[in-house]
Amino acid sequence: MVKGLILAAGEGSRLRPFTFSRPKHLIPLLGKPIIQYAIDDLVSINVRDIGVVVGYFGDKIKEFLGEDSRFGAKFTYIVQKKRLGIAHAIYRAIKQGFIDKEFIVYLGDNILSGGISRHVKSWGEAGSEVHILLTKVRDPGRFGIAVLRDGKILKLVEKPQEHISDLAVVGVYMFRDPELVAKAFSTLKPSWRGEYEITDLIQWFVDKGYKVTFSLVTGWWKDVGTYEGLLDAIYLLLDNVKPRVEGKIEGEVRGRVVVEEGAIVEGTVHGPAYIGKDVYIGRSGLVEHYVSMEQGSRIISGTVARSMILDESELYLNKARLVDSVVGPKSIIKSNREIYGDIKLVISDYSKVFL
Repeated sequence: MVKGLILAAGEGSRLRPFTFSRPKHLIPLLGKPIIQYAIDDLVSINVRDIGVVVGYFGDKIKEFLGEDSRFGAKFTYIVQKKRLGIAHAIYRAIKQGFIDKEFIVYLGDNILSGGISRHVKSWGEAGSEVHILLTKVRDPGRFGIAVLRDGKILKLVEKPQEHISDLAVVGVYMFRDPELVAKAFSTLKPSWRGEYEITDLIQWFVDKGYKVTFSLVTGWWKDVGTYEGLLDAIYLLLDNVKPRVEGKIEGEVRGRVVVEEGAIVEGTVHGPAYIGKDVYIGRSGLVEHYVSMEQGSRIISGTVARSMILDESELYLNKARLVDSVVGPKSIIKSNREIYGDIKLVISDYSKVFL
C-alpha cells in the first residue's frame, strides 16, 4: 500500500550540453533511461502507484512513461514549475493529493546497486516515522551529510563547508505520515541556495523527538549529475552485467558482453560492454572494455574504450582510439587521416567532428 514518488523536475545544468534537448532522466544507460532504474526498483518491491514530479522537459517524461504503462505501475504527474528543492517537491505531491499514505521518495537520477528492498524492510522493522539511507563518501561537501551520536541521527547538514561527517544522505527517503511532513514543511525557510532542503525537513523530525532511523548502503550508489557521473554509472553497471547475445555475431565477442536484438557485430568486442539494439560494429571496429553503444549507433573503424556512444551516432575513427568520451545522439566523428593514439571528446546531439 506504500506509494512511490520519483523526483524528475531538475534541469540537469551540470550535464549540459546533453540536457539542452532532453531531461537528464531520459539519457539511456545500457538501453534504459536513468529514471527507469528508480521505477524498476520501486516496482520490484510492489510499489505500483507512483507519482512523478516533473518540470524541465516534463512533457518528454510524460510521453515516455505514459500513465498505465508497460513498466507495471500507474503514474500520476505533479508539476513543480520552479525548482525550489526536494522538500518543496514532496510538499507539492502532498498538496496535490497524491501522497495520502506512507510513501518512498526516490530521486530520479539515482541508481543503487542491490536496490532498496532491504532498506524498506529495515524501515518496517524499525517502525520509525522517517527512514533514510546513508553511505560513506570521500567528498562530503557535495552532499547532504548526517552526523551520528550513539548510533542515532543527531544532525543533518546540506553541503557542509567543514568536514563534520563522511556519511552522505542517499537520494531515497521514507516517510510514514504525510500530514506530519506537510506540518514540517510549513516551518521551513529557503536555504542559501534558494531551496527548501530535504535535510532541514528531516531535521524537524529529529528536533521534535520523532523516531528517525537509517540504514547503510554498503554497495555502490550513483547520483548521475555530470558527464563523468554518466561514465561512472556505465562502469558500475557493466561490472554487474550478465552476458547475453540476441544479435548477430560474425566477428568476435569476448568476456561479459550484452548484444541486443538487431545488433550486428562484424568486428571485435571485449567485455564488459553493452551493444544496444540495431548497433553495428564494422569489421574494422574494436570495442574495448566499459563501453555502452546505445541503440542504432555504429562504429565503422577504429577503437572505443571506456565511453558512452548515444543513439544513432556514427564513428569513423580510422586508426584512432576514442577513450573516456560521451558522444551525443546522431553525431558523426570522422577521421580521414591516420591519427594514432587516444582522443577524448564530450559532444552533444547532431555534432560533427572531423579529425
